[in-house]
Amino acid sequence: MVIGILAVQGAFIEHEEIFKKLGADTIQLRQKNDLDRHFDRLVLPGGESTVQGKLLKDLGMFNILKEKIENGMPVLGTCAGLILLAKSISNDTRAYFQTLPVTVKRNAYGRQLGSFHCDGEIKGLGTFPMEFIRAPYIENVASGVEVLAENNGKITAARYKNQLGLSFHPELCNDYRLHKMFMEM
Repeated sequence: MVIGILAVQGAFIEHEEIFKKLGADTIQLRQKNDLDRHFDRLVLPGGESTVQGKLLKDLGMFNILKEKIENGMPVLGTCAGLILLAKSISNDTRAYFQTLPVTVKRNAYGRQLGSFHCDGEIKGLGTFPMEFIRAPYIENVASGVEVLAENNGKITAARYKNQLGLSFHPELCNDYRLHKMFMEM
């Protein structure tokens, strides 16, 4: 299994290290010609969604990745990656891939000082450590979207077909169960 990790900006190295520990091969996707290489899964890491979205378009990667997602390639979007996947963003006029039928709120917990850690329940996994850094949350989901986790009544993880969207950063903890779940999708 080869996992392509978007590496134009954000926390991609941390994902790469976890997948390697789990026995997967990884490639960093930095430019359009990287998309010609074979990969079975896609990771959209945390970072700055506006910057990532702009770079994806400027580098000619956006349409190719969108098509891969729409054609069923499993994708994991964490924090900014969730925003890139979302059908709509309630507090921003921009939208990106629009493949995950959810509405998210950017920086929903506030600025950097509003970042926090907690343990939460994830459907099928149990208690899991969650790092929220300038995190979004999911305000609502369309029919067919499975809610996997909530924090204080706010949806923080959801799965839809081939897409797994998380508002927190599982790559910043020593619990690899979510990455393993993604590898098994």
